[in-house]
Amino acid sequence: MTEQKITFLKDQMTLLEKANNIFEYSYSSCLKLYDKADYNYEELDKLEALTSRFARLSDILIQKIFRLIESLELEEQGTVRDRIHKAEKWGLVDKAEDFILIRELRNSIAHEYLPEAVSEIYKNVIGFSPVLLKTVKNTRNYCRKFL
Repeated sequence: MTEQKITFLKDQMTLLEKANNIFEYSYSSCLKLYDKADYNYEELDKLEALTSRFARLSDILIQKIFRLIESLELEEQGTVRDRIHKAEKWGLVDKAEDFILIRELRNSIAHEYLPEAVSEIYKNVIGFSPVLLKTVKNTRNYCRKFL
């Protein structure tokens, strides 16, 4: 069973790397948009791509990789919040509260339609992107012990 989990972890880490690479590209192209009040259509397209990739990358970490690490560490499966606190304990996440905010931001991305709120979401995504990128790096390093 553990061998299957290791194979699955390798597959998920490949998925994580691909998602991280495209997210980094979007993030770097949107950094200059952080302080803007209004966006043209091209900028809105870039920001939409960024938020979508932010949500996807955080989902891969929380729903796939962190859950798999729980299993490999022989931990009981818990709630998303429990999983994030365990990730902090393992050194994947610097501050669990920041990653809980990332999860809440991910939910806002999926469910917010008001134009005035969307602008705030863009700013929050850009603001939390370094935390997400650092978590990917920490996770990559941590998972090496299983591979």
